[in-house]
Amino acid sequence: MAVAFATAAKFVYGTEVMIEDIARIEAILERIARALEHAPGISAGDQLAEPGGADGFVWEPEAQQLLPVGAIPALPLSLLKGIDRAQEILLENTRRFAAGLPANNALLWGARGMGKSSLVKAVHAEVNRSRPAHERIALIEIHREDIATLPVLLRQLRPIGRRFLLFCDDLSFDREDTSYKSLKAALEGGIEGRPANVLLYATSNRRHMMPRDMMENERSTAINPSEAVEEKVSLSDRFGLWLGFHHCGQDEFLAMVSAYAQHYRLKIGADQLRERAIAWAAMRGGRSGRVAWQFIQDLAGELGQKLG
Repeated sequence: MAVAFATAAKFVYGTEVMIEDIARIEAILERIARALEHAPGISAGDQLAEPGGADGFVWEPEAQQLLPVGAIPALPLSLLKGIDRAQEILLENTRRFAAGLPANNALLWGARGMGKSSLVKAVHAEVNRSRPAHERIALIEIHREDIATLPVLLRQLRPIGRRFLLFCDDLSFDREDTSYKSLKAALEGGIEGRPANVLLYATSNRRHMMPRDMMENERSTAINPSEAVEEKVSLSDRFGLWLGFHHCGQDEFLAMVSAYAQHYRLKIGADQLRERAIAWAAMRGGRSGRVAWQFIQDLAGELGQKLG
């Protein structure tokens, strides 16, 4: 990099620079480059272990740093309707983990827009709400395309005296994607193993995180079809909890809308709210928690009321 800059610096406003000046500039740039390479970032020993520090981070694999998130947008658990059983199980599992007890990795799978990622964030907020600063668990988001770097992140988190909940939203793998093998080894099976202070929650629209045609292709092309498919589906077995989310009916959808309207004190009558919510769902061609929230946002904007 320094050589390139020095070469470019041979001419300044059309005037040739002396060779000694070029050598001096190159030396300075080399020192700057070395300093940047060793500059401390937000690494695993800094803000992560600070009581009262951030409760949310995003993993940046290229810099091998964790970027703090000021405020995690989480809904109150009471507003998540139609997923009571999943909510109860995930909340109890997270409380055990926060208390230092055994807990399972969790896969939240199923219908789009039914509150999978919202539940993870709401449970994290609820567990932290009544805990002192030094016992709060940190939520770290790792993007699906960065799953191959998960072992690097786990090595950073292992020696820290704090508990971490890793969150990967919309986790799935395509035909040519082999990063699922890194995830399998990181969860269970590798000699390092998953650190005791780390738990993984993932959401996916697919139960086995892989498209059906990919599974069928394995059966049709493999020498031993059952073994090939077994390798693919064994990833989901690494999650001790499988929580299914399914499409909701009209009653559940209207319960979601009503809960939002009451919580945010929207100025609209119950009958009119119901009528407009049904019309909105028909226009969208389906019902889900996401559709209910989008309706509430549109309604609040129309009424001139703020949410929050």
